Parts: sequence; C-alpha cells; structure tokens
Amino acid sequence: MKHLYLILFLSIVSISNLFAQKEVFNNELYIGAGAGAYASRVDFVPGIPQNLKFDYHAGVSAKYITQKHLGLIVEANYSRRGWVEEFDEGSDFSYSRTLNYLEIPFMTHAYFGNKTRFIINVGPQLSFLINDKQEMSIALAQDLEDRRVPDPEAPIGVQYSPIEDLKKIDYGIVGGLGIELNTGIGAFDVEGRYYFGLGDVFESRRSRNAYFGRSAHRIIEAKLTYYLQIR
Repeated sequence: MKHLYLILFLSIVSISNLFAQKEVFNNELYIGAGAGAYASRVDFVPGIPQNLKFDYHAGVSAKYITQKHLGLIVEANYSRRGWVEEFDEGSDFSYSRTLNYLEIPFMTHAYFGNKTRFIINVGPQLSFLINDKQEMSIALAQDLEDRRVPDPEAPIGVQYSPIEDLKKIDYGIVGGLGIELNTGIGAFDVEGRYYFGLGDVFESRRSRNAYFGRSAHRIIEAKLTYYLQIR
C-alpha cells in the first residue's frame, strides 16, 4: 500500500506543474507519437534464471511546457514485456512469456537549452495487462507434467500459470535522460529510460500465502518520439 501512496504523490507533483507560473511564460503544447525497444526481465523471489527479453513498445504522447525548463508528459503506450528463462547449455528446455500492457506514464519533464535540449523525465506509471503469450518447448512441458504426477498440489512451474492468475494492474516509477532536437518540421526526442516496477506480476507473500515474495518488472527502454507543437 505504501507504494501506491508514493505513486499518487508523484502524480500530484507532476500534475501540479500544469498550473505553475502561467502568467510569466507562454505555455507550449505538443502532441506526438513514438516507439522504441525494450530489454525486460522480471525480478522473481525465489529467483528464476533469465536472459533479457528484447521487444518493442509504441504509443502517443502529449507534452505541456508550463514554465521555462519545466513541464509534464503524459503517454499511452502499448508494450510487450516479459521474460526469457535460462537453462543449462545443451538442454532441450526453452520458455519465454510475453505480457502485453497498456502503459500510462505521468512524468515531470525538465529541459535545459533552446533548439537542442537536454531532457530529464521522471514520474509514476500505471499499466494494465491486456493479454499474454507463452512459448514452451515440448521437452519442458513433458518434464513439468512428470513432476506434477506425484503431488499435483506442489508449487511446480508457478511462473507458467495462466493469465487469470496474474495481476491485471502494474505500477512503478519510470525515469529517463535524453536529447531533444527542434527542427522546422517538429521536435525529436531521443531518450533512454529505466522502469522500476513496484507492483507484482503474481500474487506475493506480502498480500497472502503465495509462492513468490516478489515478481516485479525491471525494464531498460530506448525511445524516439516525434512531437508537433500545436500551441
């Protein structure tokens, strides 16, 4: 619950920038579209050996500059997160899971410069699970079935549970650094971000007697956004 309070606090701080010092600055409003690449994993406790999962994300953005060097960015993005499990070399086992989310970050936007700007974005993010896709080798599926036969109630392969067992809402903190290039045809933001999930993919022991103590998203992002100034 304390993590949710933090998200709400950061949202209020971000939105408050919309109303700051309007009388001394000509506000700037931009709309845009962007896309980029992900390197994602899930921080499981107990741990699960993983490789980074590489995928993409894309969406639309609105940027409102309310005073010199400061503003707010709100986005709606479709993202493909998840994890790829790591097995011993030479094993016939393989598994990857893609979790598709609608992400809505609310970020305080700070910049330094004029035509070329150094930018800093940070704030809370809410995400809503849309659907998922699992890819499992036949060898791993057979091994799981064999191990469940002696005790069907044993916590074997909990991370392979159906989407009905996953939490539908995720929340966390996202932050990024980058460069904005203003041109005659619009502004281009090139940015690197990191997302630190505070929620869990599966039910955790913090809320009830569950297998995982933590199962939170950890994501490295690269994004290019094109903005068109409309005011």
